[in-house]
Order: sequence, then structure tokens, then C-alpha cells
Amino acid sequence: MFRKTKRRIVFTVVFSLIALMIVTLTTIYVSNHIALDRENSKMLRMYTERFSLEDQPFPTDGEQMPKGAPEPKPVDKNGPFEEQNDGPGRKEPEFRLSTFYSVVYGESGDVLSVNNGNNELQSEESLLEIASSILKEGKKSGKSGNMAYLVEKRDGYTLVAMIDSTINDNNQNRLFRQMLTIGSAATVILILLSVFIARRIVSPLEENDRRQKRFVSDAGHELKTPLAVISANSELLRRETGQNEWLDNIDYETTRMSDLVRQLLNLSRAERGDTPRETVDFTRLVQGEVLPFESLFFEKGKQLESALEPDLFLEGDPNQLRQLLSILLDNALSHGTGSRVELSLKRERTCAALTVSNDAEEMSGETLSRLFDRFYRVDEARSGSVAHYGLGLSIAQAIAEAHGGSIRADYKDGKAVFTVVLPLRK
Repeated sequence: MFRKTKRRIVFTVVFSLIALMIVTLTTIYVSNHIALDRENSKMLRMYTERFSLEDQPFPTDGEQMPKGAPEPKPVDKNGPFEEQNDGPGRKEPEFRLSTFYSVVYGESGDVLSVNNGNNELQSEESLLEIASSILKEGKKSGKSGNMAYLVEKRDGYTLVAMIDSTINDNNQNRLFRQMLTIGSAATVILILLSVFIARRIVSPLEENDRRQKRFVSDAGHELKTPLAVISANSELLRRETGQNEWLDNIDYETTRMSDLVRQLLNLSRAERGDTPRETVDFTRLVQGEVLPFESLFFEKGKQLESALEPDLFLEGDPNQLRQLLSILLDNALSHGTGSRVELSLKRERTCAALTVSNDAEEMSGETLSRLFDRFYRVDEARSGSVAHYGLGLSIAQAIAEAHGGSIRADYKDGKAVFTVVLPLRK
């Protein structure tokens, strides 16, 4: 139980913090990416607004200018950069760290101008290839590789303006790697921290539960001796005085107390889970336990129907497994309202699923959630009956969990259904 509690605390803490961290880091990354894209788009718009075809060089020296193209200005490629073909806006500070490219197409598709930004990073051929692919996509703006672009149609020509975003992309990739590294390290730290917190939270509860179990076990052993003495003295008095209603009451209550002590000790042993394990033919064990119960059901005018899948083997304590099945059948016999009880045993993947169902009065969700609580009884009218103290299902749950399995209760179509799932032998 406490292992599950620790796992839930660890999962809750880690999941919450990791979700918060992912949302925060994703927000930072996406915000930065959007801001860079907006900045690129802003500079491209400014570039296109100030673009003038007359300031651009013709793509290839010695070739005749296409018809309708303006006369280009002479360009001295050996001269100072800012005094020559520096493009629109290049003298402003925000443009100095950016590299712009442009390709201009005439109405007939002829290349009127190619501007590679006066550097050797991109050749005219590569720019023409990129611009051609951009026009084929038919988008007015976007990104192609490391190039952010903007396409604008003007009188007599089409401008494809591009800005190199390699540095920004590299910074984005570096930011992503750093976030991934920091996130992984933070996740490990969060897991260790949550395990520590879970232990600190659960440790006092675990110690308190351990003391309660020890008290139940010690008290049960201590009560066995005085109960045996009371029973023996009652028998001696009966021999001397004969039949006596007071002695009958003493015997009745002594029997009830002895049964309660026995069940408390069984619960304590099941919860400790320190019993020896062996390979158990669970199908045969269930079949052997069903046989004596069939006569008990017959005496009460009820019918026990069973369907068992053969060759299901478990690792466990056969005595405790018999007790588990006995508790479920006795519960169906004592509290069932119908005349038929169904028992099934079948394989479910790597587990054996044992189901006991019987007609029962309607049970609420709260009742179902409390069925496995100690000393809880649905029908208080039977609170005085011998051997029914509300411990049976608690013992069944402890046995199932001690064998690495689980037990649950459901109410379906007027039937109370108890399902035990136990891992099969590997």
C-alpha cells in the first residue's frame, strides 16, 4: 500500500513539475522563434520598400540587358562596400549584421538582376535556384532552408527578396540543445527530489501502520491464553453445576472472541507477507476448495456454478490462497440474495483472474470503496452473527497484495462481482 502511495506521490510531483518545465521552456523557445521570424519579416519589408531596380547590377557581365530593364549603375566591385551597390537600407545599423539577397524577374520570366550581397556566401547560380523554387511554391513569404523570403510583384518585374537566417537558426538550435540538456538534468533532479519528499511524507505513516500491525499481532497472541483459560474454566464449572444459561453466554462470547482473534492473526500474517512460497496449481486448488462449498450451498438452497481454465500455476502460499477463495465463497453464501453464485477462473495475459459473482442488493460507490476496510459491514443487521466481523475481505485483500496481485469489487446488473488478479508463474 505504501509503495503505491510513494509511487503516486513521485508521479504526481514529477509529472506536475515536468509539465510546468516543458510548458515554460516551450514558451521560451516558441516566443524566441516567433520574435526572430518577425524581425526577419520586418527587415525584409523595409528592404523591399526601399528596393530600387536601378540600383541593382545586371546578373552577368557582357550580356545585353533584357528589354524594358532600367540601365544599371556602374559597380566597382573593388571599391568600398558602403559607397557602392550596398542595397536599400544598408547604411542603417539593424541592416549591417544581416545579409540580404535579391533576384528580380521580368514579366516574361527573364532574370533582370541578381544581388548576392557583395559576398561569396551565395553564388548567383544558387540564388537563382532558390528563387526559382520559391516562385514555384507560389507563396508570398516564408522560409526556404536558411533563407527567409518575401515575394513582391511590381510594375514590370517580380522581386524575390531574401535574408540569410543561418546565424539565427544556429542560435535557435543551440538554444534547443541547451534547453534539452537543462531539462534532462532537471528531470533527474526532480525525480530524486520527489523520491526524497515521498519518503519523508510516507515514512511516519508507514511507521504508524507498522506499529498498528505489531499491536494487532501481539494483542492477538496475548488474548489467546486468557480466552483458553476462560473456556477451560467454563467447561469445569459446567461439569460441576450442569447446564447453565450464564455459562452458555460465556461460551458463546468466548467463541466469538476466539474467532475474532484468529481472524486478526490471519490478517496480520497476510499483511506481513512473510510466508514461504511454492509453485501452486491454482486451478486444482480452486477446484478442491469448491467441492466442500457445493454442499454448503445446497443446504441453503443455492447453486454454485464454476468454470475453471486448466493448468494455471502461481508462486505462493497454498494455505493463504485457499483462505482467499474461502472468504469470497463464504461472503457470497452469507450475503448473496439470489439462488445462484458463479465462479470463474481464466487466464488474462500473464495473470490468473478469479471472479466470484452473486445477486446482491444495490451498492453505492461509497459502499464499494469501503468493502475492504477493516470491520466494515454492509448489513448491520448481521453484526451479531458469529464469525462475521468485517475482516474477511480485508484479509482477502492482504493475501492478494502479498502475492503481487489485486482484488476489486464491482456492482453490475444487480450482481456483486469480486475479481482477484494474481500473476502467473514465469
